[in-house]
Amino acid sequence: MDRRTISTRKGSKRKLEQDFEHENQDRHKIPATDTAAGYESHQKLTRHIQTQVDILNSSFSSLEADRAAARRATSVLSQFAKTEELVDTMVDCGAVPALVMHLQAPPPARGENGSKLYEHEVEKGSALALGLLAVKPEHQRLIVDAGALTHLVELLKRHKGVDNSRTVNGVVRKAADAITNLAHENSGIKTRVRIEGAIPYLVELLEHADAKVQRAAAGALRTLAFKNDENKNQIVECNALPALVIMLGSEDTAIHYEAVGVIGNLVHSSPHIKKAVLLAGALQPVIGLLSSPCSESQREAALLLGQFAAADSDCKVHIVQRGAVKPLIDMLESSDVQLKEMAAFALGRLAQETHNQAGIAHNGGIAPLLRLLDSKSGPLQHNAAFTLYGLVDNEDNVADLIKVGGFQKLQYGEFIVQQTKDCVAKTMRRLEEKIHGRVLNHLLYLMRVAERNIQRRVALALAHLCAPDDRKVVFLDKNGLDLLLGLLESGSVKLQCDGSVALYRLATQASSVSPVDAAPLSPTPQVYLGEQYVNNPTLSDVTFLVEGKRFYAHRICLLASSDAFRAMFDGGYRERNAKDVEIPNIRWDVFELMMRFIYTGSVEINIDLAQDLLRAADQYLLDGLKRLCECTIAQDISVENVSLMFELSEGFNAMSLRESCILFILEKFDKLCTKPWSSHLIQRIMPDIRYYFEKALSKPTKLT
Repeated sequence: MDRRTISTRKGSKRKLEQDFEHENQDRHKIPATDTAAGYESHQKLTRHIQTQVDILNSSFSSLEADRAAARRATSVLSQFAKTEELVDTMVDCGAVPALVMHLQAPPPARGENGSKLYEHEVEKGSALALGLLAVKPEHQRLIVDAGALTHLVELLKRHKGVDNSRTVNGVVRKAADAITNLAHENSGIKTRVRIEGAIPYLVELLEHADAKVQRAAAGALRTLAFKNDENKNQIVECNALPALVIMLGSEDTAIHYEAVGVIGNLVHSSPHIKKAVLLAGALQPVIGLLSSPCSESQREAALLLGQFAAADSDCKVHIVQRGAVKPLIDMLESSDVQLKEMAAFALGRLAQETHNQAGIAHNGGIAPLLRLLDSKSGPLQHNAAFTLYGLVDNEDNVADLIKVGGFQKLQYGEFIVQQTKDCVAKTMRRLEEKIHGRVLNHLLYLMRVAERNIQRRVALALAHLCAPDDRKVVFLDKNGLDLLLGLLESGSVKLQCDGSVALYRLATQASSVSPVDAAPLSPTPQVYLGEQYVNNPTLSDVTFLVEGKRFYAHRICLLASSDAFRAMFDGGYRERNAKDVEIPNIRWDVFELMMRFIYTGSVEINIDLAQDLLRAADQYLLDGLKRLCECTIAQDISVENVSLMFELSEGFNAMSLRESCILFILEKFDKLCTKPWSSHLIQRIMPDIRYYFEKALSKPTKLT
């Protein structure tokens, strides 16, 4: 259902009931349904209803007794029609054709002249009852097929040639209300109303002296205009716009609410009518309704301004120039979700124009829009996100949004629908495009002189948004890194998590390759004899004793593999001339893997042997094997063992493993911070984190 018609149906029924009760305080009253149900069985109520229907069927004449009986019967049936549980019973008892018959005056009795007894009152009661029955959609067609529309249109004409008569006004109003309920969300009946010729008379009634008649006529036109182009065109052709524009300025909230509703339905998906409405002078009165005491009028006015703003760029500017922005922003703080939604909708349309973007921000629009991102209403959340997307197109707004924590709201928001998620992603990309030149300079100024919390917000945002060429300036030269590291040491878990996310993002952006791949290559040229010579006595000139077993090797291969073996066999150590060299501190399977790497340059490392193999690679200065071990071990890092893994990296100067531990800690900090030892670990590795980033951010930017 369209937003514009959410409350129309209930509102129409409520209006019919209130008017009936107000005008019939001294008349015959039927107990309300809950009271009646307490004293009478359903069968008795049915018989009572049937009796009233029979009275109507037998009293269609100008005789005084019949007119009085018909008046009482329509009053009783109208009272019953207010109770939804009795509506079907009334229809089953034949109330519809009986009531339709009494929408018209009975034929005059012989010799009768002048007005009839209870003239207009019987017809009014019938129209009221039928309007209440039509609240149930399944009965609309039945009422229309019984011929009600023709008679209702005739009732609309009764004001002609009659002074401002209370009874005439009443029947005209009830006829308009009945048409409203009959046509509600029924395109076929809307068309039949037009064919029956009701629209010109309803337009004429917009200028009636009685405010209630104006309101009823506007309510009917509002319903008829909704999603019906032929009806909309005829309403405009009948010159309804001048009267509707005047009604917009009425102090009667009910009148300007209906008027703005009619105009809203007229302009919906009809650009030519939108132009006609603006030419008729509707813009300023609609803006005035933003300050109406009626929240429904405010909502309709905001929606209409959003539709006006879609017309062209000039219209967007005119809306802002005429003072719409401040009341729309005030509406964002309302407790009415729909009112906030419509205000955000209008601001979103206005924010797509360059000159309006700074004005909305200057009037304090950014903060309430950011708060609306936390809404549980999908449409409200999306309208706020769309408005922010427009605002960040203006460079003057970027720093203001970041300063109040807007980046974090966009980054961590829980967005309900995919359309909103896509809009937020586009906003983030737009922000990233703006972080240069004077925008970046402004942010760096804030990072230097603003309050601490603003400095932190700026640093967090720049970690995600600044260009690669600016990272060194922002985080090393301008102390952005100190702000992020300070977050890790703060007492707030949220700030710690925010800092870790930003640092991890910065780390992944600063390096396009993995820490293992980035490790320095071995300076020693490699000579690989091949797989076939591993532990092969052929041409072997040295033997290692490992766990009591012989391992055959070749000095030339060992000399080329590392400085450690070169010193062992080419230096002053006793192993230089020994044929058998004992290896006391390495297991056979580990030693075999190490030798296989020396002979082939590659080896598959099982995680169970990786740490022992790392120890051996470090002992014999085999940098390539060491990197492979670090890579294997890094894949096994977890929240539970990261502290031990970091100790391992320190013990063997395993730089890539140490960096992997740092990146893991930053990436998984939200899980790590729940451990009692996490704060001690962070304090311990803080110098290493700083060193890692100083090294990473000092590297020249790689062209991609």
